[in-house]
Amino acid sequence: MTSTARLIPIAPGVHVWAPDGADRWGLANCGLIASGGEAALLDTPYALDLTDTFLAAARAAAPDAHIGTVFTTHGNGDHSWGNQRVTGARIISTRRTLEHQCLEPTPEQLRALIEETDPDQPLGWYFRRHFGSFDFGGITVTPPTDTFEGRLDVRVGDILVELHQTGPAHTVGDLIAHLPEQRVVFTGDIVFAGDHPCHWAGPLANVITACEEILAHNPDHIVPGHGPLLDQDGLRTHIQYLADLAEQARELHARGCTPTTAAQHLIREKRYPGLGLEERLAITLGSEFRHLNNDPADPEILSLAIEAATIAWHNNTARRPATSPS
Repeated sequence: MTSTARLIPIAPGVHVWAPDGADRWGLANCGLIASGGEAALLDTPYALDLTDTFLAAARAAAPDAHIGTVFTTHGNGDHSWGNQRVTGARIISTRRTLEHQCLEPTPEQLRALIEETDPDQPLGWYFRRHFGSFDFGGITVTPPTDTFEGRLDVRVGDILVELHQTGPAHTVGDLIAHLPEQRVVFTGDIVFAGDHPCHWAGPLANVITACEEILAHNPDHIVPGHGPLLDQDGLRTHIQYLADLAEQARELHARGCTPTTAAQHLIREKRYPGLGLEERLAITLGSEFRHLNNDPADPEILSLAIEAATIAWHNNTARRPATSPS
């Protein structure tokens, strides 16, 4: 696909790869850290062509630096499926990232969901709309070479990168990357900006705790997994949203709602104006309701996606079939 992403310098030796992913799935923020002839990436894009474009920009920005490390914030494909392009790199993630990678659809399965589902039904329509422009061919899911628990400090040249395990939250294996001297935090999908998040693991209390940990680092620049960069006030606003959503989940669960009917209720009352992809409430509430039910089961990612797709299908009055009659 064609990307409008660009590499933006935000601190000495630190750049953000920032696609315009508003109201879209899959266009994640990535990062470049370069110092003293060394370089590291924070996540890689969803598809190989996007990764090649990101790497070309990174090498142009740091032509004398060897990219020897990739920090993978979590196991979702839109943050890691380009890892194979960084040949020979040390790929670092939390140990539990491996668990979520086992739950993710493979690239081949995702292609089938795009190409082999009915475009005139919610799932087929939704997957073509949000994932149909990505080329998932040729991807070999590349697991981390190094894993850790708790905290791991890594130097990239003269730049200290503190990796802090924060999951289970968005997934079971999240980490944030704190650059103390540059006052930057890369949050992965602990934080979304502009659109509703889709948290697969939860509970929301853990996501809030992780956000508060980010604030405790006193950063100047907060790089969310998706959407525009935030300052501390922007993150505080996001925490207020998460806290309200957790409270709504408790109330609607007590009233006997399902995650989907709870999401539809919040959408109808326009409780969160200005946030896109409101159908993703069904995913986050599905995770939250599992915790409220004391259900230890892993998330059923496809089932949650079907619920979200069905909400979007019914709420999008402007939709058209993806194919035209002959």
